[in-house]
Amino acid sequence: MAPPKAASHRPAVRRKKSGTLVDSILDKYLNVRFFKYLLLEPAALPIVGLFVLLAELVINVVVIQRVPYTEIDWVAYMQECEGFLNGTTNYSLLRGDTGPLVYPAAFVYIYSALYYVTSHGTNVRLAQYIFAGIYLLQLALVLRLYSKSRKVPPYVLVLSAFTSYRIHSIYVLRLFNDPVAVLLLYAALNLFLDRRWTLGSTFFSLAVGVKMNILLFAPALLLFYLANLGLLRTILQLAVCGVIQLLLGAPFLLTHPVEYLRGSFDLGRIFEHKWTVNYRFLSRDLFENRTFHVSLLGLHLLLLLAFAKPTWTFFQSYVRLRRIEDQLQPQIAQQNLELNAQKRPKKVEKDKDKDQKKFTTEQQSFLKAFEKSLQKASGGKATPAPAQAEPERYGIHFDRCTQLALLPFFLCNLVGVACSRSLHYQFYVWYFHSLPYLAWSTPYSLGVRCLILGLIEYC
Repeated sequence: MAPPKAASHRPAVRRKKSGTLVDSILDKYLNVRFFKYLLLEPAALPIVGLFVLLAELVINVVVIQRVPYTEIDWVAYMQECEGFLNGTTNYSLLRGDTGPLVYPAAFVYIYSALYYVTSHGTNVRLAQYIFAGIYLLQLALVLRLYSKSRKVPPYVLVLSAFTSYRIHSIYVLRLFNDPVAVLLLYAALNLFLDRRWTLGSTFFSLAVGVKMNILLFAPALLLFYLANLGLLRTILQLAVCGVIQLLLGAPFLLTHPVEYLRGSFDLGRIFEHKWTVNYRFLSRDLFENRTFHVSLLGLHLLLLLAFAKPTWTFFQSYVRLRRIEDQLQPQIAQQNLELNAQKRPKKVEKDKDKDQKKFTTEQQSFLKAFEKSLQKASGGKATPAPAQAEPERYGIHFDRCTQLALLPFFLCNLVGVACSRSLHYQFYVWYFHSLPYLAWSTPYSLGVRCLILGLIEYC
């Protein structure tokens, strides 16, 4: 009778183990504490970001299917590219229904590709889905930067992404070239923070080749080059940017160089008063007055000079922390190897390379101070992650020092936007994705920060 009894007990034991595993998962993840962690803790953004991207995929498909497309510049873009594809390299002859071609050569190549893919521009629905892909890819790049910095709580980015009607409209209902330029810009920022300098310079130059507004980031980028690379390597990266522009513009520069430079890089171009958003309250005469233009340019330069010193300080601190990261990461990796070895049944030599494996007192103090200072910079106490009995591995999120790099870039761009003589509706994408970061870099209360973002979206 013994064997049957033993067999009857086995299923019960298995059910108990299964129940314990399920209960453990439920206790760990399906509770208020974990929900607060996902909403409030910047460290949870990689998890939340996946759900944001999936939700945005659905939202963009619904918008494309349900909301009527509005024609503004797409046909004109196709007409301008059609002239180039027919063999015209004189920029003064490349025109569309909205006027002459005023964008650099990378725009021409990208939209010429779209011209072929969309059956000479007639398949607008396909173009909308392509721009939905552009939106999702750019959002992924933006979320990656925010995840690295751990500055902004996830709920802020969720609300910002889901509630902006204007942004969805610009991408999938208008098909402007601004989103393409900004996509390349955020790709460049990610590459710079990964210290892939030449590839980052290439993408930055390509972004400028789509639309010149990307140059608003150039002052911060110059200081970032100098702080990280020094003078000689900075010159090399500037040369990379310049060579990319020469290669892009070669078909036009070799045939009609003056027309190309005048048409695509016209810094003195006067915008029409009827299209402006920010200075619509001014009269047309005052808006088009050259003195007004020069005054805004002077204000722009003064603000850049005022922020140059703190920007340089931020970048120098960023470089120092990256150097410390390079020194400590091998030791952290060694500590994790030792921790993993201790969990194995095999014995590990205790005294082997002991001095190299252990952190010095000075290094331990730095790690604690680094965590505390960046936690404070993130806007107060954050909701802690679900506690574990023992740490799985040693580590420190050194990427938080990207806070010192992102703020000067975003601020430099915002200064340029604020001093622009004319902002059109689609220019919102130039700075929209940086607004939560800028708001959470202020000393204002939570209510004031949200009010600022809400008012900008409303306006």
